Amino acid sequence: MTTHDTMDPGAQEDRYRQRLRWGLGVFLAVAFFFLWQEHRAHLFAVLPWLLLLACPLMHLFMHRGHRSHRPSDGSDTGERQGEHAQHEEHGGHGCC
Repeated sequence: MTTHDTMDPGAQEDRYRQRLRWGLGVFLAVAFFFLWQEHRAHLFAVLPWLLLLACPLMHLFMHRGHRSHRPSDGSDTGERQGEHAQHEEHGGHGCC
């Protein structure tokens, strides 16, 4: 009997998958290298625009919880005042 006859078929499949993963990893590394080399100027040209795009997105997502930071004239119910207390408890950053 040879060594290949006694090997478990599952072990052969795992070995095949490991080789496939290594091959895919090497291919992706080479592809990324060439994409980086050829398109670096285009990527750097886009960076200022991405910064400008980040400003309205940050405003949209980070200021969603800004409500009045102090209770109004006192005509609010206890529920509204409880909401205000919870808002102030977290520093008014709108997480809740």
